[in-house]
Amino acid sequence: MSGPRHLVSIDDLSLAEIRELFERAQEFAQDPRAWAALCPGLISASLFYEPSTRTRLSFESAMLRLGGGVVTAADMRQSSASKGESLADTVRVVGGGYADIIVLRHPSEGAARLAASYSSVPVINAGDGSHEHPTQTLCDLYNLYVEHGRIEGIDVVLAGDLRYSRTIHSFAYALARFGANIICVPQAGFEMPEYVLQRLREEFGVEPLRADATRLGSLAAASDAMYLTPQKPHQLSLFTDARGWKVDRVDAVYMTRPQTERHGADDNKSEYLRLGKRAMAEESLRQAVVMHPLPRRDEISEEMDSDPRSIYFKQAARGVPIRMAILGTLLGRLDSQAEPGAAQVQRYPVTVGDNPCPNTTCISHTETRHVLPSYQLASRSPLRAHCAWCSQELPFTFVACTSTGHYHQAGAACLRRVRPDHLVFLRDEGQARALGFEPPQRSTRPCPQ
Repeated sequence: MSGPRHLVSIDDLSLAEIRELFERAQEFAQDPRAWAALCPGLISASLFYEPSTRTRLSFESAMLRLGGGVVTAADMRQSSASKGESLADTVRVVGGGYADIIVLRHPSEGAARLAASYSSVPVINAGDGSHEHPTQTLCDLYNLYVEHGRIEGIDVVLAGDLRYSRTIHSFAYALARFGANIICVPQAGFEMPEYVLQRLREEFGVEPLRADATRLGSLAAASDAMYLTPQKPHQLSLFTDARGWKVDRVDAVYMTRPQTERHGADDNKSEYLRLGKRAMAEESLRQAVVMHPLPRRDEISEEMDSDPRSIYFKQAARGVPIRMAILGTLLGRLDSQAEPGAAQVQRYPVTVGDNPCPNTTCISHTETRHVLPSYQLASRSPLRAHCAWCSQELPFTFVACTSTGHYHQAGAACLRRVRPDHLVFLRDEGQARALGFEPPQRSTRPCPQ
């Protein structure tokens, strides 16, 4: 018997499954009170190691609408975690008899993947550090689907703190999968992380271009805008010039607040982006809906609340039917005709040396008792690898082979022949020698195929 189905990443769902969730959500939205017979006797556990209002309450409301029950630990500082209990042990206890499904929010990137590996019931990632927030992404996609009737080919502005917002990262991946175009308008100093751009290039064929965002007016006045599109370079060459891709029309503006809980409040001295009616008066934005995952601060003026293009409160309300669809599906109470998501990427444990992940808030650093540092290969030529928990790219200048016992510079051609589970990623030659590896000329054994 196969294990439970989890929702750790938006990648866990195929596009067909996402569309099916949208259709289910529309059914639930017509009369949310009519579905109390779907999940009677089932219990959802809310494990929130970080504060939350909308995500936690919308999940709990969704479960109650389906006829189930809820147990909640809204502040895990008051739980056994304060006594040193590990996340792995917590989910084993909660999933061992307290609940039929777990909704988890945690400050460490990769925490949801760890929980899923130990849980006997489905785990839903309600946000893990600055990594991913797949159910918020589904909510955001669902709103675009409701407002525009499609996602393919639309143009979406992502504005504000693009570096630390987990919502933005998940949303960008999902938009790329659907074939939407993305205009990045970051707060100065908070641009989209390189590892996100790298993944968009490698996995989704997205081509980053400089954007000519002059028609976005004051929204992009102080930003180096970037246009991310799945169109091919030879197609783009027909339309772009030295000033960049001209942004003429936008379908949605997605504004984000500064994620000060993940960085110092004084990291950026410049005035934060602010969206108001003056900015939205630009011709290119006349038909654009305004979205925000909430909570907001001052990045959207209150004068926008009465603007018919502002849907951020509708956006929050629509989180209930989409989460009803997620819960019903993972609990096996909704039949699915869609093909499931792709098989999981192969992950390899780090068995030699220190944890190579550079991210200090990765779960592989913050909870070491039950977490074995692991990696996955992004490419063989050039050789690139990511932390299997938090997706951060691993920095290394030398790579060793555990079979031959020797090390090479990271760009050595022979590394392409080394089995992935025999690779050791090294900072420098000193670390290589300290771990007992030798230079290649001192070994005659060929690298294994």
